[in-house]
Amino acid sequence: MSTVKAQQPGVFYRRPAPEADPYVHEGGHVDPGQTIAIIEAVKTYNPVRADTAGTVTRFLIDDGAQVAPGQAVAEVADETPHRG
Repeated sequence: MSTVKAQQPGVFYRRPAPEADPYVHEGGHVDPGQTIAIIEAVKTYNPVRADTAGTVTRFLIDDGAQVAPGQAVAEVADETPHRG
């Protein structure tokens, strides 16, 4: 299990626009570097990216909530590479 953390302060959003679908749902698969949310600070939108491949088990912060640098925002169950 790994934790995705905010890199900066701002407002946390799980979707690119109010009427859009979330970047990823709980239970959804993510790849390394995939955007799972954005943080808005002074009208600048910065991506929050997954560090590892896996499944987002849960978001730890509500959509539209303030976030601090280093705050955990999501948990990802890491994929275990298959060995043959």
